[in-house]
Amino acid sequence: MKKGDIGVIGLAVMGQNLILNMNDHGFKVVAYNRTTSKVDDFLNDAAKGTDVIGAYSLEDLVEKLEKPRKVMLMVRAGDVVDKFIDNLVPLLEEGDIIIDGGNSNYPDTNRRTKALSEKGLRYIGTGVSGGEEGARFGPSIMPGGNPEAWPFVKPIFQGISAKTDQNEPCCDWVGKDGAGHFVKMVHNGIEYGDMQLISEAYHFMKEGLGLSYEQMQTAFKAWNKTELDSYLVEITADILGYKDEDGEPLVEHILDAAGQKGTGKWTGINALDLGIPLTLISESVFARCLSSLKEQRVEAAKLFNKQIGKVEGDVAEWIDALRQALLASKIISYAQGFMLIRQASEDNEWALNYGSVALMWRGGCIIRSAFLGNIRDAYETDPDIQFLGSDQYFKEILENCMGAWRKVVAKSIEIGLPMPCMTSALTFLDGYTTDRLPANMIQAQRDYFGAHTYERLDTARGEFFHTNWTGKGGSTASTTYDV
Repeated sequence: MKKGDIGVIGLAVMGQNLILNMNDHGFKVVAYNRTTSKVDDFLNDAAKGTDVIGAYSLEDLVEKLEKPRKVMLMVRAGDVVDKFIDNLVPLLEEGDIIIDGGNSNYPDTNRRTKALSEKGLRYIGTGVSGGEEGARFGPSIMPGGNPEAWPFVKPIFQGISAKTDQNEPCCDWVGKDGAGHFVKMVHNGIEYGDMQLISEAYHFMKEGLGLSYEQMQTAFKAWNKTELDSYLVEITADILGYKDEDGEPLVEHILDAAGQKGTGKWTGINALDLGIPLTLISESVFARCLSSLKEQRVEAAKLFNKQIGKVEGDVAEWIDALRQALLASKIISYAQGFMLIRQASEDNEWALNYGSVALMWRGGCIIRSAFLGNIRDAYETDPDIQFLGSDQYFKEILENCMGAWRKVVAKSIEIGLPMPCMTSALTFLDGYTTDRLPANMIQAQRDYFGAHTYERLDTARGEFFHTNWTGKGGSTASTTYDV
């Protein structure tokens, strides 16, 4: 019997669907699960009639694979991954490949790549996006780790990945060490931002404009035929039209407390560590945290007698203004995400291809959207562009949407409707495009109370000064902090 091309450990929904996807594309897969009864369940149900091979121990799995062996872990991130690696290492030979397809934190991938390389094994940490449907029919795949492993898995990964309209695979080598998982982490951060922005638009329509669910669904369907064409806008229209058993929109019966699994938080933490103003994505994480305080919010609403006001004026004009505000804010979300990716690439010497990253997100993944093609074009035109809003295509959109964007944000504040992400996106752009910010006052305050020094406009950057503001502080400065 022909041995397997790749082994997959973990038969939850994502693992099963990736296996079936690989089988459909002519790859022989060996499937294993720690609870071995699930192997038989899978072979007798979803994988019945396929060429999938079952394995009932790690030794059995390894024995049934062609060399160099390729073993993909589709298990929960964290200690579980390390335990499987520890159990696999004694069974593998030099040159064999271990692949982590979960949402691991990229420092863990850095560590594992190095440790396994020292043992003669090749490691890949790959982001996989698209949910269960993507896994089954074509996800976005973002591999990084040991570059020596890439040629051996490239035919499989690019074969099963989503394809663009030009049949380009939404999968390419990202970079060494944890680069793949870092890019997937930022993808998930942008996903957090996108979802919060869409929910804010929905909230404005429902509470501010008083639209019916049919009207909101119509608006989102229409938006999906514009530059907002994207998976998340598309499914929002579907959700707005879905009725519960009582005939009411199902979304009305869903508790307004959002869950999260940590990748958005990791994105925000990394932005703080790297000094990148990832304001929109960070606000989206905080918005989920705030939503989870349901009982406190209910009591506070009573205490403050909170009422959201109504928006007056032409409804069609407001809907279009809201579309423009959502589009502009969405551009800022992606722009901030790429700023973070660029900084991480430079700090870690990953030499990432930003246009290639945009292409990987063009299909299969949760944040797939039409203008990712324009992002790729922007980086092909200028690989060194610092801020996507500087690209002519995106600059024109931001400028054209500015009036409507300000109108929507101002109105939301006036009527008491929370729009943290749209507001944050606008204030970021205002700050980024302001040549003189009031940080000079902050530096004066820091020097006044802590002798932390400051730079002057009339001297070269890097020359620091301290002033004895009170006449009592003396001339000795504290340690100068990089800003």
